[in-house]
Amino acid sequence: MNTLKHRSHFVAVLSFLAVMMANVAFAGNMQKAGMMKHDRIVVAEVAISGYDPVAYFETGRPTRGSGFHTATHHGVTYLFANKEHQEKFNANPEKYTPQYGGYCAYGVAVGKKFYTDPTAWKIVDGKLYLNLDSKIQSKWNEDIRGYIKQADSNWTAIQDKHPSEL
Repeated sequence: MNTLKHRSHFVAVLSFLAVMMANVAFAGNMQKAGMMKHDRIVVAEVAISGYDPVAYFETGRPTRGSGFHTATHHGVTYLFANKEHQEKFNANPEKYTPQYGGYCAYGVAVGKKFYTDPTAWKIVDGKLYLNLDSKIQSKWNEDIRGYIKQADSNWTAIQDKHPSEL
C-alpha cells in the first residue's frame, strides 16, 4: 500500500512537471512569434465575433467565418467562410471592414463604444454598420442618416479611447 501511495505521488509530480514544461514551451513559442509583450500573452483580436465581413455583402446575411480562412487588417484578424471571401477582402479590405472599428453605430452616435451583435447589421451606401442588438438597431433605424452623420463626427474624438473611458 505504501508503494502504491509513493507511485501515485510520483505520477502526480510527473504530471505537474509535464504541464509546467508545456507552459514554458508554449510561452517560448509565443515569444518567438512576437505574441508576448512585457511578460504577458497578447491574444489576437478577432473582428465581428468571428463572422465573415464579406458575407454581409455577398450573401446578404451574417455567416460564421472559419479559422482556415483569415486575414489581418490594421492589427485585427478577420475570419471568412471560404477562400473566395478571403481573397475579396484582401483585394479591398476597406470595402468590407465594418464602420467605427466594428463598434455599435448607434453607440458611436451618442459618444460611446458598445460591442456588437453580428446579427444586428445593415449596409448603407456600401458600408457595413453593426449595432449592439436588435432593440438598439430599431432605434438606429429611426434616423439612420442622422445617426451616421453624428457617429462620423464623434468617431475622430473617440476612436483611440477604450470603451471604459467613455
